Amino acid sequence: MTIILIKAAQLFLSLSILIVLHELGHFIPAKLFGTRVEKFYLFFDIKFSLFKKKIGDTVYGIGWLPLGGYVKIAGMIDESMDKEQMAQPPQPWEFRTKPAWQRLIIMLGGVFVNFVLGFVIYMMILFVWGTDYSTKDDIKYGFGVTKTMEQYGFQQGDKIVSVDGQPFSEVTDINSYLLFRDINEIQVERASGTTENLKIPDDIGTQLFEAGDLPALTPRSPFKLDSITPNSPAEKAGLLVTDKLVNINGTEINYLSDLSYMLKNTNSSEMNLVVERNGENKTLKITPNEDFTIGVVTRATDSNYIAFNHKEYSFGESITKGASLGYWTIKDYLAQFKYIFTKKGAAQVGGFAAIGNMFPPSWNWKAFWAITAFLSIMLGVLNLLPIPALDGGHVMFLIYEIISGRKPGDKFMEYAQLVGFILLISLVLFANGNDIYKAIFE
Repeated sequence: MTIILIKAAQLFLSLSILIVLHELGHFIPAKLFGTRVEKFYLFFDIKFSLFKKKIGDTVYGIGWLPLGGYVKIAGMIDESMDKEQMAQPPQPWEFRTKPAWQRLIIMLGGVFVNFVLGFVIYMMILFVWGTDYSTKDDIKYGFGVTKTMEQYGFQQGDKIVSVDGQPFSEVTDINSYLLFRDINEIQVERASGTTENLKIPDDIGTQLFEAGDLPALTPRSPFKLDSITPNSPAEKAGLLVTDKLVNINGTEINYLSDLSYMLKNTNSSEMNLVVERNGENKTLKITPNEDFTIGVVTRATDSNYIAFNHKEYSFGESITKGASLGYWTIKDYLAQFKYIFTKKGAAQVGGFAAIGNMFPPSWNWKAFWAITAFLSIMLGVLNLLPIPALDGGHVMFLIYEIISGRKPGDKFMEYAQLVGFILLISLVLFANGNDIYKAIFE
């Protein structure tokens, strides 16, 4: 329960910061252009507010429904669907009377703040905490590779030397590169010390995703059993926590990645698991779960199977590196949409529980700010989607108006807003429904 509360507190604080600053991104340009802002709310105030106070023309408040926040700008068709106000004669302080370019800036203000905030946080993290990274030689036993990667020449124990001819110093990032980046060639160092250049197909990310071979490369670590889950296949097969795993169907198990590889890629449902018990080998019949697990908890027997180097950044270096990190975060996040819009990808979409689980089980400011930076960029990208009821939907109609010289009618905007709102609610229910399903059935 303590872990859940810590994660929930981090999620609440992170989203509160992001919501308030996003809405300020709309609020400030609106006020600069002389547009009246009637409400500024953290969370939604359906029926009642937890707190509210009117200062000038604006009511500032906190709602009870923590699904976002909003600013209500006078003379704008938004989620409030205030038809009475729109039926009145236009006023000079209203959004609808402002030039299209001013309305466009107001609507883009929120996502602009999200992107700037993400970049600034990354710069701050690098300046305050620096970064940790692993080179080729820091992966003591090399990488365990999946079946998909073996098809392209990778071997168990390979180490990453370079990517597309460039030295690759942060080798633990290789899985992100395979999923999201356009790479053509990886040079590996074999266990024998020789090197080889391996060609990477353009659709390697899709192949890995569809095969469930993620991560594609995992640092190999020798291991031992730590505990066995009650009523699991391991317990039913008679596996003891003192057993040492020797092989599965004749293939040696020396590293944890060997175990996961064999569980996933052995064709027969029932496997022959050979263990060493009291100095003798014993064969157990075991049938893995559908997710290729057998219900064991393991721990590494060599804590040095992976090492990390630390790098500090000057203020100037942190700006350059932070900007680069922000850029690639946006680019990689956009790249992952090709996986989301698939049957398998849609099933993995998560809601607030999934986001909450991104935070560590103990309070860690570096991790908190890193996740907040990612969420800020994620919200910026999502808000730019051309869906009515999102900032991107308003921007889409404003660009149409600027290009065509014709403003969409109020009735059309009302219907578009309603459709967009229903779509958003459906997506929220779907994502959080996935969380509930996984909590119950997985």
